[in-house]
Amino acid sequence: MALVVHTPGAGDFASLRADFELPESFPPDVLAEAEAVAGDPADAEGGREDATDLPLVTIDPPGSKDLDQAVYLQRLPAGRFRVHYAIADLGAFVRPGGQVDREARRRGQTLYLPDGNVGLHPPELSEGAASLLPGATRPAVLWTIDTDSGGEPTAVRVRRALVRSTEQFDYETVQAAIDGGRAHPSIAALPELGRLRRDLAVRRGAVELQLPEQEIAAGPDGRWLLTLRPRNDVELWNSEISLLTGMAAASIMLEAGVGVLRTLPEAGDDAVDWLRRTATALGIAWPEDATVSELLAGLDPRQPSSLALYAGTTRLLRGAGYTAFDGGVPELATHAGIGGPYAHVTAPIRRLVDRFATEVCLAVTHGRAVPAWVRAALADLPELMSASDTRAARVERACLDQVEAWILAEHVGRTFDAVVLRAEENRAEVFVEDPPVLTRCTGSGFPDSGRIAVRLTAVDTEGRKVSFEGPVR
Repeated sequence: MALVVHTPGAGDFASLRADFELPESFPPDVLAEAEAVAGDPADAEGGREDATDLPLVTIDPPGSKDLDQAVYLQRLPAGRFRVHYAIADLGAFVRPGGQVDREARRRGQTLYLPDGNVGLHPPELSEGAASLLPGATRPAVLWTIDTDSGGEPTAVRVRRALVRSTEQFDYETVQAAIDGGRAHPSIAALPELGRLRRDLAVRRGAVELQLPEQEIAAGPDGRWLLTLRPRNDVELWNSEISLLTGMAAASIMLEAGVGVLRTLPEAGDDAVDWLRRTATALGIAWPEDATVSELLAGLDPRQPSSLALYAGTTRLLRGAGYTAFDGGVPELATHAGIGGPYAHVTAPIRRLVDRFATEVCLAVTHGRAVPAWVRAALADLPELMSASDTRAARVERACLDQVEAWILAEHVGRTFDAVVLRAEENRAEVFVEDPPVLTRCTGSGFPDSGRIAVRLTAVDTEGRKVSFEGPVR
């Protein structure tokens, strides 16, 4: 996998931040409130369980400071599992209607840029008092989920607790340890449970697209690097623990008739028929009795035809949003990409909706009324989160566009190898392999899939645009 650096003097992301009107810091009153509550978190109704004896660990990207989750997995008799999943308790620090709360509602979620994050919460909380940093006792919402030998949940318990993470790991370190037979005892069961949960996901009809993911990082000389972001097994297995918890939360809220879900409507028969025709055109055999999920799970993501089908499958995953409800089960209560009901509860430091969904689960499971401030906010959350999701996606794409333009600025006229992801009459979506660029290409005679050559015809670094044409023969 090639790393490419942009040319010296290409600049930074200040103009991008200005274009999106991203705040440079938090208002003084927000910072003052955050500093005050950081040292004096609110008492939990009914007290907190002391769970500091659990050997929890965190697994995050290298250098992360806003640590939302800590995990400890146990093997039980008869092949069963127990998942202890501690989630940062922002409810202990964010006063409903206070300055931090109002600012968080304006922001919606943390935005990640190569030169620094635009946080949902002030760093006094997100990287300090609320973060599940190793060796520090922290308030948390502790989920304990028992599963059967097949990985299906059999019992769920959620409560407020005090926890203390014992280690902070990153994905590559954990992967290397597992591959070398040296897995940390707290997550030694992760491979087995992770595989079980991924098998269940395929049976549920979950849809996972293994399209190339670009990543921007700072190089040792201060220049920006553009490379592919590989997802190793540990990251996939770890995400299954989060999904398990989110699905448990959704079940709790649906049973109570109040809450907020992450939803996605099922694709229509016409969309699936179109995908089946696309697979045939790409030369991919699709057994008559195989679901979309089963087909995708069996593809080799290294093959151009597989990448093209993944790109086409995005057509089946349109319309994601949030569904709030109070007083009954909503008409749309499932997420087609996950294959069942699902809710966001595992990243409250970085995402607004998680704090509210968590409060619903805590109240319901302890036989208390859902707090009035939570109920009052439910109707607004879908719009707030939809707007912040859109903004986050646009910022992420703009950052990638900017680095792509910087890197390619001196290569106008050069020919590059590319893979066709989606072809139309006079243009195609392609993946340029080196440097790793996802872009559109104009021209004619594009194949439905496969490798082609494309030519870089123009670069606009200020407008963050690159132009390709092809196929070059």
